[in-house]
Amino acid sequence: MKPTPIEREGARAAVAREMLLDPNGKNARLRVYIGEDKRHGEQPLYEAIVLKARQLQMAGATVVRGSLGYGRSTRLHSTEVVFSEDLPVIVEIVDSHEKIQSFVLLLAGFNEIGLVTCDAVSVLLYPPISGQPDNSA
Repeated sequence: MKPTPIEREGARAAVAREMLLDPNGKNARLRVYIGEDKRHGEQPLYEAIVLKARQLQMAGATVVRGSLGYGRSTRLHSTEVVFSEDLPVIVEIVDSHEKIQSFVLLLAGFNEIGLVTCDAVSVLLYPPISGQPDNSA
């Protein structure tokens, strides 16, 4: 029986997803520390970074908003200040070490980044997307 276009697309997505992380365990977590108020053109900088990672089909990205922090200036950024628009934000991206290193080179085009770190991670669980076949066996 010939697969439907939807089944073919689902299978392609599952295979592409499996290729996102290094099966040998050489994966990394990139952390980009910025202020919530920083912008890249018309959009928040954290959003521009996540959208770039998505465009490049990186395994995943998350934005975490902090309630207190400081950087180079040592000025505290806190939720204690009413209507504070400069709270700390961390963009985390997980993918193979190789893809993370390539992505870091692209960050040079983004102004206002405070700090970028990278550390090795062990991916313990990365199940298939619900409703898609598990092709890992």
